[in-house]
Amino acid sequence: MGGRAVNWSDFLTVSLASLGGTALLMIVTALIGARLGRHNVVDVTWGGGFVLIALISAVTGTGEGWRRILLLVLVGVWGLRLAAHVFVRSRGHGEDPRYTELLSKAPGNKTLFALRKIYLTQALALWFVSLPLQVSAVAHGSVVPVVVLGVLLWMLGWTFETVGDAQLKAFKADASNKGKIMDRGLWSWTRHPNYFGDSAVWWGLFLISASAWPGVFTLLSPIAMTYFLVFATGARLLERSMEKRPGYREYQQRTSYFLPRPPKSRSE
Repeated sequence: MGGRAVNWSDFLTVSLASLGGTALLMIVTALIGARLGRHNVVDVTWGGGFVLIALISAVTGTGEGWRRILLLVLVGVWGLRLAAHVFVRSRGHGEDPRYTELLSKAPGNKTLFALRKIYLTQALALWFVSLPLQVSAVAHGSVVPVVVLGVLLWMLGWTFETVGDAQLKAFKADASNKGKIMDRGLWSWTRHPNYFGDSAVWWGLFLISASAWPGVFTLLSPIAMTYFLVFATGARLLERSMEKRPGYREYQQRTSYFLPRPPKSRSE
C-alpha cells in the first residue's frame, strides 16, 4: 500500500470543516422549509450535502490529490443528479407523507421538533456516511486494483439509479400506465433499482477510500447507508404504501426485493 502515516490533526480539520459545512447547509434548508411550509426540501439537500462534504474534503485534505479529485468528481456526478431529480419530482407537490406523519407526533412546537428529528438527524447521517471521503482526503498511497474495483462498482450503481429513475419517469408519463405497477426494464430485476444503485455507489466510494490506509475502518459508513436504503427510510417504507395497490403482491412474488436477479415468469 505504501505511503506515510495519516496526520490525525489533518483529519480532524477535514472532519470538523465537513461537520460545520453540513450544519450550515441544514440550517439554510430548515429556513427554506419553514418558509415553504414543507420539510421535504431536505431530500434535495441530501444529495447536495454529500457534494459539499466531498468539496470540503478535497480542498482541506492533505492526502493524495488525484484521489481527492476522483472522489469529488464521482460524488459530484452522483449527488447533483440526485438533488436535481428529487427537486423536479417534488416541485409543485405538498409535504412528503413521511414528514407529515412524523410531525403529527410532535409534542410541542413543530418547527423545533422538525429541527431535531429531521434536520439534525440527516446532518449527522450525512457526516457519518461521508466518513470515507473525509478519511481518504488525508490518506497517502493506494492499492490501484481496489480503486478500479471501486470505480466499477460506482458505475454499476450510478447506472442502475439513473436508468431506473428514467424508466420510471417514462412509465408514469404514459397515461395508459395509470394505475399499473412498473415492472419493466431494471424494475423487473429489482423492485428498487434506484435504492440498490445508491447502495452500490457508496460501496464503490468506500472501496476507493479503503484502497489507502486507514480507509478500511470506515466500513460502517456504507453499511449505514445500505441500512437507511433498505430498512429505515427507503425500500421498506415504500413497500408498506405500495402493497395496498392492486397487482403489487404479484409483483413482489416474481421480482427481487433489493439485489438484482433475473425476473421470474408470470407462470412461475
